[in-house]
Amino acid sequence: MEGENVTTMVEERKAIPDKRSNFSGKMTAPLFAWPWENFGNYKYLFYVALLVKYSYSTTIQEGTKENNWCFHILLLFCLRGLVYQLWSSYDYMFFLNRTRRISEEGIDFKQIDAEWHWDNFLILHAIVAVLAYWSFPSLANLPLWDGRGIICCLALHIGVSEPMYYWLHRLLHSPYLFENYHWLHHSSKVSHPFTAGHATFLEHLILFLVIGVPTLGTAFIGYGSISMMYGYILHFDFLRCLGHSNVEVIPHHLFKTIPLLRYLFCTPTYHNIHHKDMRTNFCLFMPIFDILGKTINAHYSDHHKEISSRKNTRVPDFVFLGHVVDMMSSMHVQFVFRSFSSIPFSIKFFLFPMWPFTFLFMLAMWAKSKTFLVSFYNLRGRLYQTWVVPRFGFQYFLPFAAEGINKQIEEAILRADRLGVKVISLAALNKNESLNGGGTLFVDKHPDLKVCVVHGNTLTAAVILNEIPQDVDEVFLTGSTSKLGRAIALYLARRRVRVLMLTQSTERFLKIQKEVPEELQKFLAQVTKYQAAKHCKTWIIGKWTTPREQNWAPSGTHFHQFVVPPIIPFRRDCTYGKLAAMKLPEDVEGLGSCEYTMGRGVVHACHAGGVVHFLEGWKHHEVGAINVDQIDVVWEAALRHGLKPM
Repeated sequence: MEGENVTTMVEERKAIPDKRSNFSGKMTAPLFAWPWENFGNYKYLFYVALLVKYSYSTTIQEGTKENNWCFHILLLFCLRGLVYQLWSSYDYMFFLNRTRRISEEGIDFKQIDAEWHWDNFLILHAIVAVLAYWSFPSLANLPLWDGRGIICCLALHIGVSEPMYYWLHRLLHSPYLFENYHWLHHSSKVSHPFTAGHATFLEHLILFLVIGVPTLGTAFIGYGSISMMYGYILHFDFLRCLGHSNVEVIPHHLFKTIPLLRYLFCTPTYHNIHHKDMRTNFCLFMPIFDILGKTINAHYSDHHKEISSRKNTRVPDFVFLGHVVDMMSSMHVQFVFRSFSSIPFSIKFFLFPMWPFTFLFMLAMWAKSKTFLVSFYNLRGRLYQTWVVPRFGFQYFLPFAAEGINKQIEEAILRADRLGVKVISLAALNKNESLNGGGTLFVDKHPDLKVCVVHGNTLTAAVILNEIPQDVDEVFLTGSTSKLGRAIALYLARRRVRVLMLTQSTERFLKIQKEVPEELQKFLAQVTKYQAAKHCKTWIIGKWTTPREQNWAPSGTHFHQFVVPPIIPFRRDCTYGKLAAMKLPEDVEGLGSCEYTMGRGVVHACHAGGVVHFLEGWKHHEVGAINVDQIDVVWEAALRHGLKPM
């Protein structure tokens, strides 16, 4: 951008997110908003109309040229959307590309929401294609192949589209156009394939001219073909996604081997630099125009070499070791659909057709037998990552699978220890008492571990206990002899709350009862049937409870729970609490996915317990039985660090 220094551009770049946060949906500048912006997902009815038209022409009119044109528009929409989606999936496969990420920041909910309707331009192009056919019906007569058209299309792209885009892009960076239009595209902090579509209506009208010259121009000259249309448009989308990817996929040595490519081919790093230094790197796909215009970034080559040859990446300070709950929830990851991952998990109809592919993917992950990175965020300058053990929930209850699962968890802990991770927190089933004694197995086997192994259940117990009203004098507790059940029972007995502990094992009950002073032992009572709680309105569920068993609860009962997965909310005359959870502090950055059924920014209490353990700088392992004396200490520490109960 001519006439501006680097300092001015950096200050402008910092101000962009504030502009986006104040965006109200209506701008004074003409052609800023999309005509169908207020339609939401109803905008896709346009494609429904095309599909109806295609079906009518096929079945009633027995096939027409107009029918073929509708078919090509629909097929192109699907293929173009697939190109962007596949690039998005690859961009989020951190376990494959973490060392080649250009920006190590995460994409937060704000950016995901801003780019939610990234595909508006696909509808624009489909509308223009319909209008083009109505104006020039001869377009329906295009042959399948014409070699002259391929050459003509490339010539128009290189000779017209590339220089046109270069100069129009520079024009968009002029003060008026940037202030009123182009800032929206630059408001995305981290580049992503969907960022390519995040721009104003005016900018995409300009982009259509860039695409239209080679395609429609070749057709009007008389060399057009169906293969040319598909090939150019899909190739254009592919390169746009590549340029906006946050992963460097082009090796630096390729330019040394074939120096000419340096002038003809843009890399993800090339476009990423433009988002940081907006005075440079304006071209579409061919850097030669930046070279001729003297706007190429002087440090591009060095930066590209550094990223493409990087062997190591930033070591996380904290790791949450999760697991897969079931087949459906395994699709609630960002590399499947980032929009779906950014909202609490629930079963959607579009997941069912993907089930077979998900099953095959999980088989591949089992064969690899390694944990994989699925998400990360930053808190107060520290990197927090989520690793996942590729095992389903039901497998944790199969006796013959225990050894293999423990081996994977152990390898993840040792890997974290080698990397220099400070704390690794185990998710619900990864610290199952019957599996590994709440993590004790690994600490005892490796006494020299530097990484702190944390089950986080102390905070889980604190969250559940602080949900119970102070005036409650009796509770019914299932899963009462488990790690969490024991701690909850002992804590409530100290508060002089009568606890009906459902257990068939008198020996285990008596062992827990003896842990409280003799004068408080009367507050712990063993029961063996659900009928014993038919007058108690506070149930704490730590073991799966069927609808039939829930029927014993009186009307108005509230079900607190720490069972995974949560029980079915069967009773309409009762209320059901969610799994123990806490909201992360407000200063968390880069968080763009929801943890299972939790809301945005909310994590399971055991995850939050690991965060508190790290923020406090505690050096001890938190494994095995819960220290009841630490429940209030951990709770107060969580509140002090800005975590909030839900």
